[in-house]
Amino acid sequence: METQQYAQKILRVGKALLAAYVVTAVCLLTVAFLLLKLDLSQSNVSVGIIVTYLVSCFLGGFILGKTMERRKFLWGMVLGIIYFLITLIISLVAFHGISSSVNHLFTTLLICIAGGMAGGMVS
Repeated sequence: METQQYAQKILRVGKALLAAYVVTAVCLLTVAFLLLKLDLSQSNVSVGIIVTYLVSCFLGGFILGKTMERRKFLWGMVLGIIYFLITLIISLVAFHGISSSVNHLFTTLLICIAGGMAGGMVS
């Protein structure tokens, strides 16, 4: 019985992560389109990426919080951490190493955690 509950929680986290990455894809395509049409500056693109991380993790945390009975904010934080780690691994594979500073990575981690936690709290 306990392993079935554990498997259900993993499935819930997976579904929330999938939703978060779908939102990420839509947001990044929107930023890319705006970059193409409006010739945005580097700072505008950076803001768009930060907003993408925040909105995606918030939505994932919200969805996960809706499916969990207790400690919703902690589940949102877990989602933010997993989201960041998957994104980091994809970046490492794509760029063959870390292409940004440790401060940037830490800030991105905090944004993902805060977005997921906020989503879990609101749910």
